[in-house]
Amino acid sequence: MPFFKLSAIFCYLLFLAVLTGCETVAPVKETYVYQEPPHVYAHPDPHNFALSHDAELIGDIYTLTSQKYDTLSDIARYFGLGYQDMTIANRSVDPWILEDKQKITLPLSFILPTAPKTGIVVNLAGMRLFYFPDKNANTVMTFPIGIGRQDWNTPLGITKVVEKRANPVWYVPASILKEHQAMGEPIPAVVKSGPDNPLGYYALALGFQNYLIHGTNKPYGIGMQVSHGCIQLYPEDIEALFPKVKVGTPVRIVHQPYLATWSNNQLYIEAHPPIERWEKQLPKLQKQFINKLSKLAAKHDVKLDLPQIKEILNAANGLPTVVANPDKTLADKAIPEVEHPVQLATISTTAAINPQEWSVVIAGLPDHATAYKLSAMLNHQGPIIPSFVQEEKGQYKVISGPFKTKQETQKIARQIQKTFDIEAIITPPQATNTNARS
Repeated sequence: MPFFKLSAIFCYLLFLAVLTGCETVAPVKETYVYQEPPHVYAHPDPHNFALSHDAELIGDIYTLTSQKYDTLSDIARYFGLGYQDMTIANRSVDPWILEDKQKITLPLSFILPTAPKTGIVVNLAGMRLFYFPDKNANTVMTFPIGIGRQDWNTPLGITKVVEKRANPVWYVPASILKEHQAMGEPIPAVVKSGPDNPLGYYALALGFQNYLIHGTNKPYGIGMQVSHGCIQLYPEDIEALFPKVKVGTPVRIVHQPYLATWSNNQLYIEAHPPIERWEKQLPKLQKQFINKLSKLAAKHDVKLDLPQIKEILNAANGLPTVVANPDKTLADKAIPEVEHPVQLATISTTAAINPQEWSVVIAGLPDHATAYKLSAMLNHQGPIIPSFVQEEKGQYKVISGPFKTKQETQKIARQIQKTFDIEAIITPPQATNTNARS
């Protein structure tokens, strides 16, 4: 595969190689302490919002000035956003290798789905969960999510939380065991709580049989269709949500790619790409939404610019946008910028490999940018494949490791080759020459 095509490989491919678990869980007796340090968000708070009685629009849009070699995935996680949130709002940038001083949009403003403000509401199209913790709907919490991939769709409908489980054990369904076997990556039938468990450390079982809201050991799949149907949250987000949700909490799952609300004396719309299984219904979905929007405009006695609205729907950038009766004072207001975090990346990468350890080498890369992009993708795999770039006489290569065993190294090499269609060379430990003269 030509290396220039790496730019076309997005996160969806990264997580297909190591599929996400779901479906069957059970409590476990031992206690596992979550080791990742607390995740500290820069201002603004991306999760907690106060609501007035009729509020449907929450948050604000911000910008961030990037630093060289930032990735949209790291920015997304730091600011409580998902991969889709960032990529559709920043289509002109390479998600894996940002340049210095690029203006990046942080889409931290959301129109609430059309649903009762009670319990948990999940909008699959926006890949976002909303939790209304009190009966008066005075506050809302919101988190980005990962959802079911094609052929393993997350169901729509109304259900409730039927059980809460910390440190869940994953009893792997036969269908998933068979799928992994066909991939040449067999997995055990039972996975205990810990870093290798795809369910993470907390799970909310739903009334829909075998479906959960849970954490993940593959956090960079948040904002993608990567699961076997369950709803996934970042580890730090499920940890925040889990203690607040009670058994019996209602859960409503909807697919609303197009949202509208009247706020601040203006008409806003927000558009997301429909999930794959609704793509063929795009004209119908847009027509239904425009009919709904026309009624809302008539209610507030404003006119619609239909060509502009269709352009926004087709762009589907996820940003709430004014389409009628714009308030010039608000329109002229500059978008606020947040300060770049001192340390953005949430993963640590290796800088060198001990010659006595196993590693994988991808050589012959044409330039540093291509090599770094591949390294960034590997460092955001699920689970992470620690990788770094090495240059020798103008030649670039990516080294992954260290790995403990030959078996582990072979597995990683197969994963890289299958996902990226490139040669991954296994480098065994070098023998120590005990007879060398001093």
